Amino acid sequence: MMAITNRRRQAAFIFILITVSLDMLALGVMIPVLPKLIKEFEGGDLQHAASIAGIFGFSWALMQFLFQPVLGALSDRFGRRPIVLASNLGLGVDYAFMAFAPSLAFLYVGRLISGITAASFSTASAYVADITPEEKRAGRYGLLGAAFGFGFILGPAIGGVLGNYGLRMPFIAAAALSLANFLYGYFILPESLAPERRATKIAWRGANIFGALELLTSKRELALLALAVFLSYLAHESLPSLFVLYTDYRYQWDAKTTGWALTIVGVSQTLVSGGLVRPAVARLGEVTTLVIALVFGALGFAVYAFASNEWVFLSAPPLIALWAMANPSFQALATRFADASEQGRLQGALASLRGVSGMIGPLLFTQLFAVSVSTGYFAGAAYFLSAALLGASLFVAVSAMRVAAPQTALR
Repeated sequence: MMAITNRRRQAAFIFILITVSLDMLALGVMIPVLPKLIKEFEGGDLQHAASIAGIFGFSWALMQFLFQPVLGALSDRFGRRPIVLASNLGLGVDYAFMAFAPSLAFLYVGRLISGITAASFSTASAYVADITPEEKRAGRYGLLGAAFGFGFILGPAIGGVLGNYGLRMPFIAAAALSLANFLYGYFILPESLAPERRATKIAWRGANIFGALELLTSKRELALLALAVFLSYLAHESLPSLFVLYTDYRYQWDAKTTGWALTIVGVSQTLVSGGLVRPAVARLGEVTTLVIALVFGALGFAVYAFASNEWVFLSAPPLIALWAMANPSFQALATRFADASEQGRLQGALASLRGVSGMIGPLLFTQLFAVSVSTGYFAGAAYFLSAALLGASLFVAVSAMRVAAPQTALR
């Protein structure tokens, strides 16, 4: 395989941005309707639906937890392209299955399959590491986050509108988008990992959570950084787990209103990820950018928790959006502590942390919300917990950088 020129690197990066955008668009259209579909299957019982939604979230994350290290190891051995393509094809078929699910049990099976196949974002992160110098990775991860946000700008809005014509319509749209993404990738997306840079064999020892933890704990600074990432991921779980149910309970928003509110979140995140990460990192450095991002994220969650009305509530998304600078900084810092042949395992390991947080978070936040609703005491308790988790993430991240600073040129 010929070496990738700068021009081809740029083209490849654009291809992966489009791939991620389409994938996130497919995911985004379902967000406003999935909890409502669960509620419909449960006969309109909001409290019971919240508990079931937590189980769905836990199960999806469990599949991520089990399979992301495997997919990461496979991408290190066989390349990124086949993993991305398999993911998109699997998601397209699965969304179609969920669109016609006749019962809650079938919908649950669909979510399990989705958890197994939803690997494109972590593989895309390894793809970016393959084609980008270390000093430019934070900026490119920011643009990847912008592509992620772009999907959430259009996705929830489209899902909210389609949801008014039937709660299953967004699933059909998601299936079409994922299958279109597969065809796009099949004909356009090049491979990023040259054969000579691939692992010589599949690292089955690392293709599980224990192997992933072994990689993440191989260096003290990486172990601390991984803990900070985990706490940040855990805080994030309150958003997909609760946003629809929380706004339904407090402000009686319908699917269309919720979709537009999530669009505000997506717009804010995209503006930050696409336009602010690179200049912020260039001027302030990855560490300072990370600190600022976590502080604003904690403030945003505090607003969600204590908002006295829906207009105050809607002032939080711009603060939450500034938190979007954290993940590119986390990813860029983490890639410095892994070899080229380990970037897939690293991204799979980080994705497994998201899987662990995804198992804990939905149950933790939905059950806390359910208790709050049943007792009538502080409905925003779950979002306040998210603010506290980001505070803890900030403390651990600063500690990690203090360990790393003497050995690396981090700033």
